[in-house]
Amino acid sequence: MLQTHAIRLYTLAALIAATLGAATPARAQYKPQPLNDPATGEKFHIEGGIAYWSPTADIVIASAGFGIVGTDIDFKRDLGLTDQRFPEFQVTLRPIRSQKLRFQYIPIKYDQSAVLNANIVFNGQSYKLGLPVNSTLDWKAYQFAYEYDFVVKNRGFVGFIAEAKYTDVTVNLAEPGLVQFAHARAPIPALGGIARVYVVPNISITGEVTGFKLPDNINKQYGAHYVDVDVYGTVNFTNNIGAQVGFRSLDVGYLVKTDTGSLTLRGLYFGAVLRY
Repeated sequence: MLQTHAIRLYTLAALIAATLGAATPARAQYKPQPLNDPATGEKFHIEGGIAYWSPTADIVIASAGFGIVGTDIDFKRDLGLTDQRFPEFQVTLRPIRSQKLRFQYIPIKYDQSAVLNANIVFNGQSYKLGLPVNSTLDWKAYQFAYEYDFVVKNRGFVGFIAEAKYTDVTVNLAEPGLVQFAHARAPIPALGGIARVYVVPNISITGEVTGFKLPDNINKQYGAHYVDVDVYGTVNFTNNIGAQVGFRSLDVGYLVKTDTGSLTLRGLYFGAVLRY
């Protein structure tokens, strides 16, 4: 009887060992699949943002008229321009994770008064030393862009940007009995890239550069360049709400026949984003 029980115990032990031996290779072959868990702030189809930009301005514009060459007018030195703060509005549509359609609008306006410290010529008219002049510069900067992210990870991405920047600049100079204005507007194509990395799951750093140059040696009457550099950090409190701080540099230059302009704005901005 004892021998019969011993045989049964040995048989059961052999069965358990055989079962464990068969299960071990199966467990060794199993590899858990990585979870698709984007960082906080990367789950959205629509993103809207508003920011306030406080750039320092370096603006020089010349406008000819009636065959008379215009003076290079430095808006700070000659017209008393002071640095201002401007709102930025942006909307991003993301139908799929790797592609975005973006729109941005920055209404830039300077309005100032000064007593001229030199004679200047603007739009064919002469403004005399010592006279008071009121001036405005109204610059509407629009951006329409398509972004394709060719590298997409849960903690960042790298992408390509193709965009059209529509620039509309109007300059007015007025003194008693004399008012003149110059107007330049044009769509400017641009290409560039963007990269974002999450230093922790809810805080990211993004760098973006786009630009375009039309050399004036192609046509002596026309030339332009546009360079836009934007570096910013985002703190995402949830997938739907975040705060941003960044630095932006916008450098625009143009030659249209005998009119020229150089507009450079650089400075910090603070903003917020909402997502759905």
